[in-house]
Amino acid sequence: MPAHPRSLKYEYELFVEQEIERYKESLPRHALLRIGDEAVTTLAAELQLGLTEVLLCAEVDRIIRDRCRVPTYRTWCRRRLRALEDFRRPERWGLHPDGGVARALPIAAQGHVLVAGTSTEGTAMFLAANGCTVTAIGSVEDAVERVVAAAVEVGLARQVRGLVGDLASWAPDAPLKAVICAAAALAELSPVDRRRAIAALQQATADGGIHVFDTNADAAGDMPMDELLSIYSGWQISVERHNGRADTVLATKVA
Repeated sequence: MPAHPRSLKYEYELFVEQEIERYKESLPRHALLRIGDEAVTTLAAELQLGLTEVLLCAEVDRIIRDRCRVPTYRTWCRRRLRALEDFRRPERWGLHPDGGVARALPIAAQGHVLVAGTSTEGTAMFLAANGCTVTAIGSVEDAVERVVAAAVEVGLARQVRGLVGDLASWAPDAPLKAVICAAAALAELSPVDRRRAIAALQQATADGGIHVFDTNADAAGDMPMDELLSIYSGWQISVERHNGRADTVLATKVA
């Protein structure tokens, strides 16, 4: 199901926590112990009664927060809102503003989207930044890890899930609003598995949902273009052409 957007206040608290933990992990044990001694001295000077481990940990975190110069909520919020606005632009992720992914966004917004194949990082980030819940699937573990790492880096981890596998082994666990599929995701399947996987995705797609196949100005994997189009008989189909060759297929499920 689509993830509920987190409040900026909650995101800020996570940001502060991550910055503090990152700083702790960068220090040797003796340096952390010195900070602990400093925290004890500060609390004792303030006549804190009933010094507890909770108070001590909170004071250590406060000291580290000051040393890291963690921005205030207001400053962080301004930066975060500017960043989110930038993340919503397709150009930020190397996508064409009139390309298939950008055209699919109005249909996919706030819904569950499957992104399959290589080079999924920018597509997944763009869709997540615009409110989609994204499942990114790929057969190369490093590529999937890059997608997940990118989502963590820009604060979109809650909306992006990475899975190592192929379309034949994955079953949707929620209705799909869009499927963004690169040629490589089909090329690695046998003809029988390819047709079966597409049929499963079609069935899982809500009425009005859209499938976008990037064929890289060639056939979708080993599947001839006419065969791909025939599988989408009954769907509203649009074929984009660049340099005289078809390279993107958009298929919308008719209600």
